[in-house]
Amino acid sequence: MAIKDAYAQAIQLHKLVNDEKQQRVVEKLEKLQKDLLIRNKPSTRLKKTFRLNTDKSRGIYLWGGVGRGKTLLMDLFFSSLDIKTKRRTHFHRMMSNVHQRLNCIRGTEDPLDTVAAEIATDISVLCFDEFYVSDIADAMILGKLLDSLFSRDITLVATSNTHPDDLYKDGLQRQQFLPAIQSLQTHTEVINLDSGIDYRLRLFQATGTYFISADKEVEKKLLGYVKEIATGEILKGKEIQILGREIKSQYYAKGVVWFSFSEICDGPRNQEDYIEISRYFHTVVISKVPTFTPEDDNVARRFISLVDEFYDRKVKLVISAEIEAKQLYQGKHLEFEFQRTSSRLTEMQTTEYLTTPHQG
Repeated sequence: MAIKDAYAQAIQLHKLVNDEKQQRVVEKLEKLQKDLLIRNKPSTRLKKTFRLNTDKSRGIYLWGGVGRGKTLLMDLFFSSLDIKTKRRTHFHRMMSNVHQRLNCIRGTEDPLDTVAAEIATDISVLCFDEFYVSDIADAMILGKLLDSLFSRDITLVATSNTHPDDLYKDGLQRQQFLPAIQSLQTHTEVINLDSGIDYRLRLFQATGTYFISADKEVEKKLLGYVKEIATGEILKGKEIQILGREIKSQYYAKGVVWFSFSEICDGPRNQEDYIEISRYFHTVVISKVPTFTPEDDNVARRFISLVDEFYDRKVKLVISAEIEAKQLYQGKHLEFEFQRTSSRLTEMQTTEYLTTPHQG
């Protein structure tokens, strides 16, 4: 099935709403698919073997805010591309693999080129999800790695929240990262997907983000939230490593996680844990938030800290609780602090907050 047909089918099944900007991206991806299919015909591969002239297929770098459908479009492209030599991976997973390979061949001449050659042996199309550079170790090798991959005719399709010019912005030794930006702009068409329909916002507005636990269907609603928002595989009961400690999630997917309140607040947790969680997840679901009695001040402090950190980084917080936010705290010592928490929980349900990009 061609990507335009897969996209139309998703609209018919009400998984998507017709979006003009997405349609234009689908047209670009469809053209790229056709080019790649021609390049992968046996006759074309034969020309490449004898180094005869064949046009390279310029890839696509798709960027924009959270919830614009970037990953979904890339997944439609990948699944409908009838080529065996393709790979779809998360950017950080790929870079971790590259560093492992480099460690194994340390001391050899031009190890980055060797790794690129290994990758290119069975890959002609590489799909990167969430192209985001924050690690100096990644930044220092990306320019050479990308050049080596592109020189071997690998076509890149990538999604990112950031324009290439803003990647690794203000990072250490950024000057050495600039060749990576140049390589991306040379070998991919940079397309912005903002100003279209925000599908997560539509869901937030339609169903709300604060549920009263007395509702017997609330667990089903929360799971429905995760399924609607998540892209890629959803894992149940996954143990997540945060600052060297394991935290068990109810459900986990890329950028989305669901914790029980007892797991995230009633235990050896602190502000640093919440800072890390807010960096990696744009949406967090917390179920069974209790009423805080005077004996629960330590737990209440952790919840206050959690809300503060999530608020600062514009994490979308979905909660199920026993009662309304303004009634959650029934003690005295933290009454003033919890007024701020209650106010923030209310603000975090507004369209203005929900449309603010995640500051991870």
